[in-house]
Amino acid sequence: MSQKHPIVAVTGSSGAGTSTVKKAFEHIFIRENINPVVIEGDSFHRHDRVSMKQAMGEAEAKGNRYFSHFGEQANLFDKLEELFSSYGKSGTGQKRYYLHSDPEAKEHNERLGIDKKPGEFTPWEDIATGSDLMFYEGLHGLVKTDTTNVAQHVDLGIGVVPIVNLEWIQKIHRDNAERGYSADVIVDTILRRMPDYVTYLTPQFSETDINFQRVSTVDTSNPFIARDIPTPDESFVVIRFKDPAKFNVDFPYLLNMIHDSFMSRRNTIVVPGGKMGMAMEVILTPIIHDMIEKSKKAR
Repeated sequence: MSQKHPIVAVTGSSGAGTSTVKKAFEHIFIRENINPVVIEGDSFHRHDRVSMKQAMGEAEAKGNRYFSHFGEQANLFDKLEELFSSYGKSGTGQKRYYLHSDPEAKEHNERLGIDKKPGEFTPWEDIATGSDLMFYEGLHGLVKTDTTNVAQHVDLGIGVVPIVNLEWIQKIHRDNAERGYSADVIVDTILRRMPDYVTYLTPQFSETDINFQRVSTVDTSNPFIARDIPTPDESFVVIRFKDPAKFNVDFPYLLNMIHDSFMSRRNTIVVPGGKMGMAMEVILTPIIHDMIEKSKKAR
């Protein structure tokens, strides 16, 4: 951890809804005039789209049907920890981009003078100097293994963890609508990732400082036949603070600011699902503001 160069990590599974948190942080960064370095977790995958398919085929040929993007063998955890460590010490480091689409490929090809296609990585490049903090969003922002400990470098860890059936519903509908995958293919992906989900993703949510867990109030008992995603108004968000004293969390203030919220435990507040974005901004703005002020003083 570093007061001079703080690191914020948002971690959650594919389909968990980390984009909602990302938007909340974007609003905070604009209002607070903060210049972040943004790191996408996909850029630390070990394989591009083509070689990942090849690696999965090779693993399955050897009897391993569970090789996935969630696991250690498919990611560069050492490079991610190296970046977090370097940034925390000096505000420097290297990053790259995974190109998801044609527009992204066009943007970075023009910026760097390269010729990369969607599904490939840009070359590693030095991050710009003069940033206020690092913002990571992806699968492994607080991952720990026998050889790496990314979590130890994070100043503020955020977990986005819907109840698992809701997470699966969101993933099934997203992958079908945005990527055209069939239900059978999506279910196969969920099953293939499960061992790595349990081994690498779930433990991170004990390392996070704040977890946002959406819980639906409608029946999601069979996510594989759900016709639609439960709406925000059909859910609550359970917000758990690992150590409320660490960030001087003022629960009476939060209860007053967020209508219809309530405390379920001494470190947990529950808010209506439709107020999730608002709750994130109300909770996170003073934390980020204080983090930046301490950073300025430390420098």
